[in-house]
Amino acid sequence: MVQQPIRFGEELRRRRLAAGLTLTDLARRLHYSKGQLSKIERGGRAPSRQLAGLCDNELNAGGALIALARQPVSEARTAHAANSEEEVWLMQLSPDGGSRFQAVSRRQVMAAGASSIAAMSIGRPGTGGVDDMNLLGVSRSLFDQYRSLGQTADPGLLLPALIAQTHTLQELSARAGSTTRRDVLVLASRYAEYVGWLVQEAGDDQAALWWTRRAVELAAAGGDHDLAAYGLVRHALVTLYQNDAGQTVELARRAQRGNVLPRIHGLAAQREAQGHALAGDHDACMRGLERARTLLDRHTPEPGTPVIGTANLPDPAEMIRGWCLYDLGRPRAAAEVFDVQLARVPPGAIRTRVRYGIRRALAYAVAGEVDHACRLAGELLDGVVAVGSTTIAADLRALARTLSRHPGNASVRDLIPRLDTAIHTVTP
Repeated sequence: MVQQPIRFGEELRRRRLAAGLTLTDLARRLHYSKGQLSKIERGGRAPSRQLAGLCDNELNAGGALIALARQPVSEARTAHAANSEEEVWLMQLSPDGGSRFQAVSRRQVMAAGASSIAAMSIGRPGTGGVDDMNLLGVSRSLFDQYRSLGQTADPGLLLPALIAQTHTLQELSARAGSTTRRDVLVLASRYAEYVGWLVQEAGDDQAALWWTRRAVELAAAGGDHDLAAYGLVRHALVTLYQNDAGQTVELARRAQRGNVLPRIHGLAAQREAQGHALAGDHDACMRGLERARTLLDRHTPEPGTPVIGTANLPDPAEMIRGWCLYDLGRPRAAAEVFDVQLARVPPGAIRTRVRYGIRRALAYAVAGEVDHACRLAGELLDGVVAVGSTTIAADLRALARTLSRHPGNASVRDLIPRLDTAIHTVTP
């Protein structure tokens, strides 16, 4: 770790001189100060991922500089789900709007003592009074409504209802007929997977992986074994946001083994491409995106079945190409892709528009178009606060760091107070 900045600096200087560039030349091309680059070349300061990507691209290093800049990342922590037959779900809803979920064993509940919890018993579901198919149909319709709400609301507002609905479907499966039972369990798995994604948006990676495993278990019980592969894709999203390129690629490759649905295979190839972009491997990234595009185009939606993955990107592989180009140190090319693709995202998909819109603003800022970046970001900050995403907050912080290099810019001075407020609002 001590040697990492020194090795990067030495290699950066060697490649800069080989290219016939002065520090001033390189600083001007990267929109960084000469003083910052000088400190990095001398090993007195570690490079950011962003700067490493820009240098790698500008000096045609083929990923070598990005690899030198990568920090060791510890493996994501995982939690083991308790045996479902011995598991109790506890959910607390406080008057101030806060909520808390915990899965514990019945033994823990008994050890705590019933008197320690002031609770109102609402009993167990009966065996009659509600048509199972009707409840299944309503729950399926509700799922679409919840996904729509998830585009405009903070995860904390939706999670209690989604968790309760997942539990309802799990209980319903225990008394439904064999055919209905399979459908109920598969739908419950989709609810659980969506809960996992929202929990990650709320900033809890460990809980996100717990819910993803629960989704895989429910799907398998219903005869849907494809969701196990998608569970690996979801896990790879966690490691992607942890900037762990190796784990992201490995998990995505595992998801592509065996006979899986073209859409899941395509989403896995897309995630692998993002991992390669993090590692600075341009060619492998582009190959993965081409493979993803081909597979996603082969997908035929099954009527009455929730779409796996995003439903708001008309061309997912192309939008992710913009994401990857930014990670590969090509911000201007990334911004151009985002310009085209964001115009195609439905107006009501606020979370999606904010996620890729903030990254577009970041790409423009890194490319040196600071005023345009500030204008784009300023239009999105109300949406940022509304959706409460900690993953989007990561790009917000990167944007704030980039803009801080231009303290004399009037647009930056106007935006920074609002930007700081948004970051503090959505960060746990």
